[in-house]
Amino acid sequence: REFEAEIRFYSGDDPLDVWERYIKWTEQTFPGGGKDGNLAAVLERAVRALHGQQQYYTDPRYLNLWLKFGDCCNEPLDLYSYLRSQEIGTTLALLYITWAEALEARGSFRKADLIFQEGLQRKAEPLDKLQAHHKQFQARVSRQTLLALEESPDGDNTGLLEIAEPQRSSLADLKGRGKKKVRAPISRVGDAVKAMNPNSQPLAPLQLSNTPSFAVFDENSVSGPEIPTLTAQSWPAPPVPRAKENELSAGPWNSGR
Repeated sequence: REFEAEIRFYSGDDPLDVWERYIKWTEQTFPGGGKDGNLAAVLERAVRALHGQQQYYTDPRYLNLWLKFGDCCNEPLDLYSYLRSQEIGTTLALLYITWAEALEARGSFRKADLIFQEGLQRKAEPLDKLQAHHKQFQARVSRQTLLALEESPDGDNTGLLEIAEPQRSSLADLKGRGKKKVRAPISRVGDAVKAMNPNSQPLAPLQLSNTPSFAVFDENSVSGPEIPTLTAQSWPAPPVPRAKENELSAGPWNSGR
């Protein structure tokens, strides 16, 4: 209630200070989160209340609020893109470090490196911290590349930053792994046989017989076959039902379970 009253009746020139203290108090009072702390709602209120105040766009405290709010979102990558489009925190190294780490966690090493490069080109501060995180990222990627090279039997690996989705051509020879040359048998049919054997002769079409296998009734034909008439006959006996293994015989209700 004290923080809510201070925010409501604040008349100073730094409203961000009140929101920052409010959020720190919420994190310390409710470290486990939950609906009692309602940290996500407080963060959303803070970024909305300070939205449009460009004096905070280069303030690390304001960027920290946005990044904490991104941790509560389902898709923080969209929030990082929004911050860049609004020029919020683009001069701070923390934005690029957090963004690149989120991409690295998803396996997007190439995009993470591009984010680091963008931050280095903008000379985001502190620059030495950004450079240190970039070198650590490169070391991790290089270590994973070496592990991939050791696991690859043919030693062919272009690096994790350049890995692309392999494309498979249809009706192509299958390649084996390792140095031993193998060839998998492939049975081609139809046009694929013609493409592989251009000198092969096409198969002769099947000869169909001219004699019809059945007669078609023509109602306009006078001399057509007569339609047989059906006469009603009585059933000699009622039809026998199919045997049902789950069919139970009738019995008293109080004895069944």
